[in-house]
Amino acid sequence: MEVEEKGGGPLAGLKIVELAGIGPAPLCCSLLSDLGATIIRVDRNRDAQLGVPRDRRTDLLRRGRHSVSIDLKQGLGVETALRLIEGADVLVDPFRPGTTEKLGLGPDKCFGRNPKLIYARMTGWGQTGPLAHAAGHDLNYLSLTGIVHAIGSKEIPTPPLNVVADMGGGAMSMALGIMAGVYEARNSGAGQVVDIAMTEGSAYLALAMYGMAAVGDYSHDRQDNMLDGGAPFYRCYETKDNKFVSVASIEAKFYDLLLEKTGLKGDANLPDQLDKASWPEMSARFEQVFRTKTRQEWCEIMEGTDVCFAPVLTFNEAPHHPHNKARGTFVEVEGVAQPNPAPRFDRTPGSVKGASPAVGENTREGLVSWGFEPSEVDEMLASGVVGWKDGPQL
Repeated sequence: MEVEEKGGGPLAGLKIVELAGIGPAPLCCSLLSDLGATIIRVDRNRDAQLGVPRDRRTDLLRRGRHSVSIDLKQGLGVETALRLIEGADVLVDPFRPGTTEKLGLGPDKCFGRNPKLIYARMTGWGQTGPLAHAAGHDLNYLSLTGIVHAIGSKEIPTPPLNVVADMGGGAMSMALGIMAGVYEARNSGAGQVVDIAMTEGSAYLALAMYGMAAVGDYSHDRQDNMLDGGAPFYRCYETKDNKFVSVASIEAKFYDLLLEKTGLKGDANLPDQLDKASWPEMSARFEQVFRTKTRQEWCEIMEGTDVCFAPVLTFNEAPHHPHNKARGTFVEVEGVAQPNPAPRFDRTPGSVKGASPAVGENTREGLVSWGFEPSEVDEMLASGVVGWKDGPQL
């Protein structure tokens, strides 16, 4: 279904100024927009568009807010940004440490204009430390935590996309940090800097694993643990049609059902489920069984049972799965299937507020809606202080 532009959500009334970046900070802002926050994104004025150029409709990390383009290399451009910040609850800074200070938009300058501001800073390594100013990406941040070492084949660690450090450790930590900061500021009347490091957020996601490793309950050999593909009852299997299914039958009663559904239950020579020495042999047996049927045939046998089973879907297949359709997990916006807001609220539901705007598309209306006079915006547009000079993007 096509989404309609909507307002509302549990964060209605929260105002955020987002300095344009890529990856985790934009995802955080997309989530907060979906949940009702009003966000104005300050895009670059004359520089090349951030990241890999793409059709704006598929640049989903920018959805649901206004895009204004401001030349922050001009004094009036910086003053324009500060005026926006005066009326905001939150400023999102996605740059390396020290960048906003050089622009004239550092914390001290912003707190001078808005003492209650939550100044949320997103970096890979954090604002301090020997790596603070070094370039990096998700894989590097995740490598420093021990997590990458634990994922992949026995031969080589595997990058787990960029959903762990960037989007989990980064974007979700930022969302929580922003909301905690806003809550505290409304009680104390004072703002503060929130330092979000993707490395630290990622480490926190693996909290349980650090506890296990500390007492020797976790093997540092990949595919040698219960949850890393080592166990035959917690891994993916290829099917007859060269697709895959996943099983996660950890509990004994679920494993017993897995044996029943695969036809192995009657075998008198089955080893104990937790006999680690037998795991390679049992994996081989399950591999042979799962190759006898197609993915759909296994779905008909196991899906919806307590085997703890799911087909391994592609990003294009996922929106069409019956469960996702029944839940409305995905929505179509300008012909592009994309996730609906999560989590859900029964009284103040979130919603996608619209497709991603072209860079600078909303410069005039965005500034006016945040308190600028139409005449002064027109003057700044004419002088090039604001407004994307090369015309709208795709």
